[in-house]
Amino acid sequence: MTETLYPALPDDINRAARDVLQAACEAKLSLATAESCTGGMLASLLTDVEGVSSAFERGFVVYSKDAKCELLHIARDTVERCNAVSREVAVAMAVGALTASHADIALAITGFAGPGGPDDEPGLVHFGCARTGRPTAHRAEHFGDIGRGPTRIACMRVALQMIGEAID
Repeated sequence: MTETLYPALPDDINRAARDVLQAACEAKLSLATAESCTGGMLASLLTDVEGVSSAFERGFVVYSKDAKCELLHIARDTVERCNAVSREVAVAMAVGALTASHADIALAITGFAGPGGPDDEPGLVHFGCARTGRPTAHRAEHFGDIGRGPTRIACMRVALQMIGEAID
């Protein structure tokens, strides 16, 4: 069980976090995160599970376009051309986090946790998951206009599932 985030997160997310971290420890794999709309929530979750948080290597909170480009070395043209909330940027974030860390697996999240601009879809979130020696996975979720908190919590489920798949 997570210590700090309990009981704010549902039990299934707490269990999934422990399971993913345990599997990473057993496989001797380390994890990194690159987060935008979740603001470091996944990194916090992965460092909150006592006894297995050593599988977490580092996290990047890259909320702005500048942060994505500067910290994860994403080409500004990619962010401008494709939009910060896109498949291309989520994949580039995951690859950038893997490259800028010593981790074996990096999970990236970029999306609209709440209302964005007039043409932005509330609840649209793109995920990228990179693992050394494997193709980078992508997943898009349309959570709908459910609010910032519920969207971020839903992101934890997807992120943990993708990390688990990358460990296998």
